[in-house]
Amino acid sequence: MKTFQIPDLENPEFRKTVLQKIDDLTKPKGSLGRLEELAAQVCMIQHTLFPHLNRPYNLLFAADHGIVDEQVSASPKEITWQQISNFLHGGAGINYLCRQHGFQLMIVDAGVDYDLPTGKGIVAMKVRRGTRNFLHEAAMTEEEFQLCLERGAKCVDLAHADGCNVVSFGEMGIGNTSASSLWMTCLTGIPLEQCVGAGSGLQGERLAHKYEVLRRSLDRIGGTLSPVEVMCQFGGYEMVMAVGGMLRAAEQQMVILVDGFIMTNCLLAASKLNPLVLQYAVYGHQGDESGHKLVLDYLQARPLLNLGLRLGEGSGAVCAYPILDSAVRMMNEMDTFGHASITKYF
Repeated sequence: MKTFQIPDLENPEFRKTVLQKIDDLTKPKGSLGRLEELAAQVCMIQHTLFPHLNRPYNLLFAADHGIVDEQVSASPKEITWQQISNFLHGGAGINYLCRQHGFQLMIVDAGVDYDLPTGKGIVAMKVRRGTRNFLHEAAMTEEEFQLCLERGAKCVDLAHADGCNVVSFGEMGIGNTSASSLWMTCLTGIPLEQCVGAGSGLQGERLAHKYEVLRRSLDRIGGTLSPVEVMCQFGGYEMVMAVGGMLRAAEQQMVILVDGFIMTNCLLAASKLNPLVLQYAVYGHQGDESGHKLVLDYLQARPLLNLGLRLGEGSGAVCAYPILDSAVRMMNEMDTFGHASITKYF
């Protein structure tokens, strides 16, 4: 299996130097709160006292899921390719957010069950026209899993070669909250009923049906699965590409902006392959999907925003970017007590 050599950011001496600089800025000690924590994290990632965020990218992986045949989503499967068309025309939520915050948007066909147009700005990485129905069989083979890791990493390399050092990940794939719920319960031990939410709008009997389908899918396996087996049995191609992308971004010492429920579960899965990836993660928001807070708590994550979002696409991560930018600007634009001839009073 493809492996990733992620640098360990634990460096007590350099951290001490970073914190000393933060405390020497012209402000009461700790008065910029989370911004100081974020600034220190980016300094550690880039190993500099003068960090910069360059050419941010939102990598949006799209694929279909065989489990949709079991009526586990409020949205029909064709929404996946129709929404990609909307992305291409600039009319989706993630489009205006990327325009607002200066992100490049990379749209990746990881496994959409549709013949998408070539030469229209879509990065062609299709593994198959959607995963298999995991109620009856594994969603993907180990060979497909490996291919997804490699292709996700390649997409990050494309962004990195364009000067990007901060990347968010988004997804489009009807049915992927179902896949994420199963990853979550298998990789955390949190009971399935606490991991299953409304997705794109299920309520009442339809939500109960979704839970029952996922419970039966879990019962089909029986026993304990390795992280790779969990991803193969229940994953989506877009999700595994995001896992590979996150691992590669950390290997390249890039800042990773984490979006909502699905992308947080992708980071969870990535951490089971290499836990050092967590050192590079900034959690954009806590979304409205019921299991999101629980998986964030499991990761001991502190999201920057809580706006009731549940769109996906990378939207919450991109929304949070200005806060990260403020933290970095603090390190570069604030004066020090000594230089400004202000008495340091602590």
